[in-house]
Amino acid sequence: MSTRPVLLVAGVIAATATLLAGCAGSATTSNADAGPAQPGGTLRYGLSGAPTCSDPAQSGTNQTIYVTRQVVDSLTDQDPETGEIEPWLAESWEVSPDARSFTFQLKDGVTFSDGTPLDATAVKDNFDAITATLGAAKAPLAASYLTGYQGATVVDPLTVRIEFSAPNAQFLQASSTPQLGIQSTATSAQSAESRCLGTNIGSGPFTYADYQQDRSVTLAKRTGYNWGSAVFGHEGEAYLDRIEFTIVPESGVRTGSLSSDQLDAVSDALPQDAPQIEAVGGRILTTSNPGVPFGIQPNVTRGALQDPAVRTALVPAINRQELVDTVLGPDFRTATSTLASATPGYVELADVTYDPEKSKSLLDAAGWVPGADGIRENDGQKLSFKVMYSAVFAGNQAILELTQQQLRAVGVDLQLELVSTSEATARQGTKDYDSTYYNSTRADGDILRTSFAVDGRNLNARGPIPDLDASLTEQLSATDVAARNEILATAQEQILDNGLWIPTIELSQAVGAASAVQDLKFEASARLQFFDTWLSGQ
Repeated sequence: MSTRPVLLVAGVIAATATLLAGCAGSATTSNADAGPAQPGGTLRYGLSGAPTCSDPAQSGTNQTIYVTRQVVDSLTDQDPETGEIEPWLAESWEVSPDARSFTFQLKDGVTFSDGTPLDATAVKDNFDAITATLGAAKAPLAASYLTGYQGATVVDPLTVRIEFSAPNAQFLQASSTPQLGIQSTATSAQSAESRCLGTNIGSGPFTYADYQQDRSVTLAKRTGYNWGSAVFGHEGEAYLDRIEFTIVPESGVRTGSLSSDQLDAVSDALPQDAPQIEAVGGRILTTSNPGVPFGIQPNVTRGALQDPAVRTALVPAINRQELVDTVLGPDFRTATSTLASATPGYVELADVTYDPEKSKSLLDAAGWVPGADGIRENDGQKLSFKVMYSAVFAGNQAILELTQQQLRAVGVDLQLELVSTSEATARQGTKDYDSTYYNSTRADGDILRTSFAVDGRNLNARGPIPDLDASLTEQLSATDVAARNEILATAQEQILDNGLWIPTIELSQAVGAASAVQDLKFEASARLQFFDTWLSGQ
């Protein structure tokens, strides 16, 4: 029988209590006609891109997290329907009034897949390794969540206290993420590179059975698993015996493999894939990602993008509805802010609208006038810049090609620069680009600090902006949901007003699933959770 957790102390922080309106969890493959859940079987899944690393702490892309999420448990979980933080490895927690100290009471009897017990020391070793061994270079998201980490204290074998040098209200939600999932001390002791080889030892419902970088991953069910999240749909072990992930970059091949019963589920099933999938009884599951929507992040030290007027004028030049209607379809949404609409604290910003005449007027006023070829110039400088992107999402190429046409209509020359995911990561680290195109998923508004703070990722390469910097810091001190959301609303507008983000579309996860796949679910951050998944007709 599971040690189904009882929340003893929920602390004063309810940073994520806002409903995740219209977000993850709204779609599963549940089919009432399939009957009761049946254990057993192997689910064959086609990823659209290779996982970058087997280490949950170093994972960032959706395709990577689809794999790593299954092998690691977190201290807490986030309910995808309500946004509430729920028990997982921790059965209760306390948060100090100043949000500097978080004390977790761990469940008893939890073990890692190597048989060692999960205890307070293992939790401490995890967070120490993220800050001391991995750092922001290898684990940017995890390191961001642990900003100001002073250390962990082993109060007793099942009680651990995490302390920060400054208020860190976002940390409770961060404790639910796979990046802060708990791995064994043996894994924490490894180098960053060794942690990417598929030997990671977690306490999750699945374990690595085989890991071939850039080729395939096989996960096996963890026998005896009995400490699932309060959010999970059942107790005990996972239903599936194994999950086989293969890398299938080409969309048409993924769809063909699903319709010919060579795969059971696939990533990035776009609208044009639907007829073929539905013709064999399959479905496409979608859910909106919270976090920072897809957009262009300008390097404000490069070329024409140094001019704030240029950056501001790009926002009304983009017809986002045309991007959705032409490339993506009705399951996707236009971006309407610097946060996605499924993120707690999101506010719609009136300036994120399509108004090409406004864009032209702003550029005219700033001295950028059309040249003979239609591209604007100012003091002999062309209004031209590159956007670096990778194929982490199947729609990126088509979205940017259409954006390129839209910007040209107002006299802006956007040059597309497709690179590999690894090159994009490396160049983001050195800020070697004019602009970069991506999204960042997290069901907490602190993703703004991670993405835009001058001491965060700061892919704008900007200097201090006192008002914005104050907002991004102050939200960490707000333990009241309404007060924190008010600060986050200000930050969203400040980011747009300073031309630090040019929003395009909100990412939705679109997963194609065969008729036999049941209860394939999205967790709060719109990543797949396979614990409740089962196969009918076995």
